[in-house]
Amino acid sequence: MEDWPFWARPSQIAPKGNWRTWLFLGGRGAGKTRAAAQWVCEAVETQTAQNIALIGPTFADVRDVMVEGRSGIVNTAPKRFRPKFEPSRRRVVWPNGAVAMLFSAEVPDSLRGPQFDLAWGDELAAWPDGNAVFDVLRPAMRLGENPRMMFTTTPRPVAWVKDLLADENCVLSHSATHENIANLAPGVVADLAKRYGDSAFARQELYGELIDDPEGALWCRADIEKARKQEIPTQFDRIIIAVDPPITSGNKADACGIIVAGSYQDAGITKAAILADLTTKGQKPEIWANVIASAFEQFDADAIIAESNQGGEMLLSVLRLAASEAPIHLVHASKSKRKRAEPVNLLYAQNRVAHRSYFPELEDEMCRFGADCFSKSPDRMDAMVWAISHLLLGRNNRPRARAI
Repeated sequence: MEDWPFWARPSQIAPKGNWRTWLFLGGRGAGKTRAAAQWVCEAVETQTAQNIALIGPTFADVRDVMVEGRSGIVNTAPKRFRPKFEPSRRRVVWPNGAVAMLFSAEVPDSLRGPQFDLAWGDELAAWPDGNAVFDVLRPAMRLGENPRMMFTTTPRPVAWVKDLLADENCVLSHSATHENIANLAPGVVADLAKRYGDSAFARQELYGELIDDPEGALWCRADIEKARKQEIPTQFDRIIIAVDPPITSGNKADACGIIVAGSYQDAGITKAAILADLTTKGQKPEIWANVIASAFEQFDADAIIAESNQGGEMLLSVLRLAASEAPIHLVHASKSKRKRAEPVNLLYAQNRVAHRSYFPELEDEMCRFGADCFSKSPDRMDAMVWAISHLLLGRNNRPRARAI
């Protein structure tokens, strides 16, 4: 678009004033990249920037998103003033001689030596160590009358994002995914809203909110991020369905926590992966029992593990009726929820538990459990704790490999 100020939303236009740092927090697909690319191109065309640093989580991210992406610099620059990308030299060159150099946040020291009058850092929260980059970048911002930096990111509660938010010299813009609906595929926003609802994941990834970890919580979001980044095999030694059943049924009853998990070997270490969260709420026992039975068949599971503290005999009969062929093991909780969860939390810290996908409701419970502000029953987390405890902390049957 040649007339960017006309088409842009207010949040996508650089704030007025004598600022040095601009932080743009936004949901996925909210238009952050487009705003930054236009800002860079405008600064070059108006001769306010000649030496630019482009920094992303990796070199590939800088090239594929910031430079050559659909909303990147090359594709959004005016045709009359389009820059040329020189991949072998890792730089972008404009017709007036301005140069943007490409840097990876994985190599902070690569910023030593050059000096800049403008910098754009993308997906700041995904950088391995933002503080290490800032320690080298800030002294390099020493050209021109008013060297400026812009950072675009979907927020996460990492230290360097929090530091920018607390910096009185940093201006802030914000945009949610749905605000950019006109430029997204039809139905995408509605589908995402339906899938993730009002979970913390939705607030962070779709609404661009910084979701911090409440004080006292046993898990933090960084734990979950690491678990989700682990490579997970397609075959597992053992798969179980873990159940935390509700005491009562009805709309006001606790949910029936149902978690599917599998164990596998990685370099001689036994690990486990969360494969599915099938938790149901407000259903009669025969309904959630059928969900469990279906999961047992779908995942070719080895056993069903169910907490029996409340109504053990009734629970066993309901499960037997729905899954007559399944081995069912009832477990009794003799320790508090926190005492049971602490060893599993340690396994996460040791990178022995992986998440196959996003599990927003489960992850919300995990990252709030233990905090003073959290009072609801952590049914999903309880089932997860039983699953991981059985696979990694208990005595398991002989492994039987299968694919899912």
